[in-house]
Amino acid sequence: MARTAEAEDPAGPGPGTAAGAEAAAEAEADTFIELDGVEKVFDVRRKTGFLKRERRQVRAVDGLSFTVSRGEMVGYIGPNGAGKSTTIKMLTGILTPSGGRLRVAGIDPSRERIRLAHRIGVVFGQRTTLWWDLPLIDSYRLMHRMYRIPDARYRENLDRCVELLQLQELLDVPVRQLSLGQRMRGDIAAALLHDPEVLYLDEPTIGLDVVSKAKVRGFLRDLSAERGTTVLLTTHDLQDIEQLCSRVMVIDHGRLMYDGRLEGLHEAGESERTLVVDLERELPPIEAPEPARVVRVEGPRQWLAFPASESAAGLVAGIAARYPLVDLSVREPDIESVIAKMYAERAGA
Repeated sequence: MARTAEAEDPAGPGPGTAAGAEAAAEAEADTFIELDGVEKVFDVRRKTGFLKRERRQVRAVDGLSFTVSRGEMVGYIGPNGAGKSTTIKMLTGILTPSGGRLRVAGIDPSRERIRLAHRIGVVFGQRTTLWWDLPLIDSYRLMHRMYRIPDARYRENLDRCVELLQLQELLDVPVRQLSLGQRMRGDIAAALLHDPEVLYLDEPTIGLDVVSKAKVRGFLRDLSAERGTTVLLTTHDLQDIEQLCSRVMVIDHGRLMYDGRLEGLHEAGESERTLVVDLERELPPIEAPEPARVVRVEGPRQWLAFPASESAAGLVAGIAARYPLVDLSVREPDIESVIAKMYAERAGA
């Protein structure tokens, strides 16, 4: 009788019912990364005089709270020193939080670092996880053994990464001889060999040319779509965010400043893109439709600013129809300027 009454309850399953417990379990399972009031404080000593040192505390992360669902691709951005790397180091278990609660796949990273290592992949920008003096393929073979990856799965993952990241000609090259862009591609492949459930990427397209960037972005999109890999991406290239992430979080001074869609970030910071136009000859400032405006003119080159939340297509088409063009390009706003404008808006409010 109790089961029937529960099923007919118009208010739906409550937290104390079997259905409510199941719904809560499903919601918890869907949340792959969870931070609740997380803090990280460092003790810093600096010299203030002869044989004198001053001790002070630096709060790198200050009451950070957010969740990331399984399979979600999230951009995690902010200026240098904002606390991004500190957050990722706590998520991987390298650093222990000074306060708050942190879980990845239900695991406390600092307490069960080895257990968590089999479920995560990490690419730390300028710091490689590859063996410096060994050929690239030897690093992959070592990871094959370290993570105890089944042979068939290892070969399948390696072949796929080598093909999509164009690593075939680099496999026998020592890592120290690779360019930054080549090594970044090698590091991304290394992070994916053991089928991680979550991937932390720090500037994954740094040092790559336009074609290579497109390939890496396509690879990451396919990875998320096919395998449901959760991705937390830190970058200074807003095009990485635009093409990969449906959600962006902005952190500054260890605090979460914004959490939402990229369009909303542009609106909050009133950021602008810049259209750089090269004309065949020097002309008066281009007459552009509002809200675009000319902000700089140097000979045949002109710079036009327009809202970052708007498409450049209409502006480009209008200029191309009326002016003799040689070349043009669109420059994205940098993260620092967007955040600076967000601060200015809040201070004035």
